[in-house]
Amino acid sequence: MAIDGRDAHDLLRDLIALDTVAAGEGAAAALTAGLLDDAGLSTRTVGWEPGREQVVAVTPEPAETPPLTFTGHLDTVPADARDWRTDPWLAELDGDHLVGRGASDMKSGVAAFLAALRDHRSRPHRCRGVQVVLTAGEETGCDGAARIPADLLRPGGWLLVGEPTANRVVPAHKGALWLRLAARGVSAHGSAPELGRNAVVALARAAVALHDAADWPEAEGFGAVTANVGLLNGGTQPNVVPDAAELLLDLRTVPGSGPEELRSRVRAIVGPDVEIADLVDLPMVSTPLDSPLVAAVRAVLRDAGLADEPSAPARFFTDASVLAGALDAAGTVVLGPGEPGQCHVVDEWCSLTRLEQAVDVYGRLLDSWCSPGSDLLDMG
Repeated sequence: MAIDGRDAHDLLRDLIALDTVAAGEGAAAALTAGLLDDAGLSTRTVGWEPGREQVVAVTPEPAETPPLTFTGHLDTVPADARDWRTDPWLAELDGDHLVGRGASDMKSGVAAFLAALRDHRSRPHRCRGVQVVLTAGEETGCDGAARIPADLLRPGGWLLVGEPTANRVVPAHKGALWLRLAARGVSAHGSAPELGRNAVVALARAAVALHDAADWPEAEGFGAVTANVGLLNGGTQPNVVPDAAELLLDLRTVPGSGPEELRSRVRAIVGPDVEIADLVDLPMVSTPLDSPLVAAVRAVLRDAGLADEPSAPARFFTDASVLAGALDAAGTVVLGPGEPGQCHVVDEWCSLTRLEQAVDVYGRLLDSWCSPGSDLLDMG
């Protein structure tokens, strides 16, 4: 089986050309909603402010079983064009690599699945049921997925996440606990710092201590909890002792390390005078290696001539942290053409070969899902 991946090439270029950095996802939602409409799905867009629209689409045929759901996010992290060798939204071709912000994370996954779905829907068959959920605001803590009304989603079935795995099946990923740390000080003239209490210095010490901490909990297969100081700011100008400062901390969680324990560990590291508040609390996702979903995806990968051995849990989180529960999904896997090492980097790229492979793999999975004689009919 070989599906032409050129449609996915063009769609990926079109998606990269849309600047969807934590806003503006509406343009990408409109583009993809049109394609899903053309494929015969019942399509809705939903957002929480202008430009922050998302897409929920489902095959309209009556289904005796829950659908196979694909999800991907339309937003990206920022890109400073001064650091890139080309315009981040130009989608320049460099050999087999298509370069641009979102190429790997994760507009390639969206493009590949939509190309495969369009081909799948073009061939008459009794469709078992397919659902597509394209979100906004994933990069800022799955904001969009959490805002999708429950009555727009068709529950049950399997959840396929198109995040970057280089077309390897990943049955689990870490969770995330983002904390806001705040310090209060006493303002004074910059020439007399001893008369004040510097809030920035207090949080700078906390930042170094958090960065250097080495005793975070571990879990088999997942590795250790990680801690990243992602933002530190405070003060107004050089000649004023800052009386307030803020630090944002990103903890990636593993089984057995709950939010309460991690907050306590952070408190022990930064001391009693620093305020701690939750920003994001996303659960990890884990599907057993012997589950029907993992077996089905591995079979499809083998048929496509690709490696089928499951990879270790991903370090990143995905919208599955929200959607797996909202859908009451029977299982979740992450599988996408992007390169995990290209997430959030300068000159981000995706291999067009992997993009074409993903179109093929997604197409095979869709066909197996809907095949009348397939064992998958008993696996959802």
